[in-house]
Amino acid sequence: MTNPVKHVSVVSTGTVRIRPEHVETNGTPLFWWLNTSRRWTAPRPINVYVIEHDEGLVLFDTGQDRRSITDPSYFPRGVVGYSYRRLARFDIPRGATLTDQLEARGYDIGDVRVAILSHLHQDHIGGLRELPASTKVLVSGADLAAADRRFAVLDGLLREHIRVPGIDWTPISPQPVRDDSIAPFTHAHDVMGDGSLLLLPTPGHTPGSMSLLLRSEGLPPMLFVGDLTYDAELLAADRVPGVGKRTALHETTRRVNQLVAQHPGMLVLAAHDPAGARLLQAALSSSKE
Repeated sequence: MTNPVKHVSVVSTGTVRIRPEHVETNGTPLFWWLNTSRRWTAPRPINVYVIEHDEGLVLFDTGQDRRSITDPSYFPRGVVGYSYRRLARFDIPRGATLTDQLEARGYDIGDVRVAILSHLHQDHIGGLRELPASTKVLVSGADLAAADRRFAVLDGLLREHIRVPGIDWTPISPQPVRDDSIAPFTHAHDVMGDGSLLLLPTPGHTPGSMSLLLRSEGLPPMLFVGDLTYDAELLAADRVPGVGKRTALHETTRRVNQLVAQHPGMLVLAAHDPAGARLLQAALSSSKE
């Protein structure tokens, strides 16, 4: 293993409040708790993970679009729009766009070579319009196809904000690999062709959800899991979210925990884990000692 990855950081395009049942299922169907829950969580980050690779910047997810709180037409209207409003409350202040957040950390969005989308829900695709035309955008082929279905909006897929003109889409379908170090996973996609960034199929939240495994000398192993969990401690205890297919979430969680057990010190970094930034910083600091 070489060290093509020099650094990893996280930026946040605002915060989101969701239902406690969203974070961890209580056994009731989504339709029930979505319409009856009266509680919201504390604000949780909308994380974008930034990977400095020798060949350019790689993003894992792109955050939330600020227009979602400034443009009344961003979300659908009627009954469907009501469900979206019940699901999440966003706070995206000025200066919290993907471009602004990268710039605040010394990055130029023009240097983003690859953007990986864990899945296509709104709070992961918000920066698509800000990416340079040269950026290659990777996403599960299954999820991209789902976005084009007639009633995709009912599955949380806002086609008009996904099918942005000029995006260089690269649909991914992980292929069989012989690599005991990623067991129990048997399929992967090598993002940069050097083994440092592997996309793994982690269905459950959506059928095509993917996680990114980072392996590079000088850095602890990391697994970026999107919305497979909202809290790494919950994932370790096999306590799954309330959005997605519960059976698939448990099966994928089991696989991820087996992978983590193989690699002591592996970080599990989720999109909305309030501890994510702190865990990443602590691990990076320890790796320098």
